[in-house]
Amino acid sequence: MITPSHQLDRRFAELRPALEQATRPSRGWIRAIRDALGMTSAQLAKRIGVTQPRIIEMEKAEIHGNISLQSLERAAEAMGCRLVYALVPVQPLTETLQDRAEQIAARQLASVDQTMRLEAQGVNDTARSKDALALLATELLRRPARLWDAP
Repeated sequence: MITPSHQLDRRFAELRPALEQATRPSRGWIRAIRDALGMTSAQLAKRIGVTQPRIIEMEKAEIHGNISLQSLERAAEAMGCRLVYALVPVQPLTETLQDRAEQIAARQLASVDQTMRLEAQGVNDTARSKDALALLATELLRRPARLWDAP
């Protein structure tokens, strides 16, 4: 079964090379593109319909990470660009889900094992423990929303 996480992982795999090279310039995208176009801040302001000091504020806000997507989109359109917005996972989403399921399964099994040891019924078989972990993680992955309830 192809899950939404598998579908997104495929898309990110295709985009990853381009996304990794698309780091924000030190002076921000607005300023970098405006300069590359030979456009003054006053000219950009006129194209957007704001004052020249507002462009300087937008450029500073972008550098500090405080600019709105709406402002970025308006600046992009005024310079003949298109804003592309993406959240790029550090690792494939399927790996994030698997890691999380294994964390929760390990926590749950440790709790059960502790209770059983208190009752002198603990399990020391490493292979059985690994099998139980894999089985519980697989069960948790059937309903991934449950993975995010626990801390």
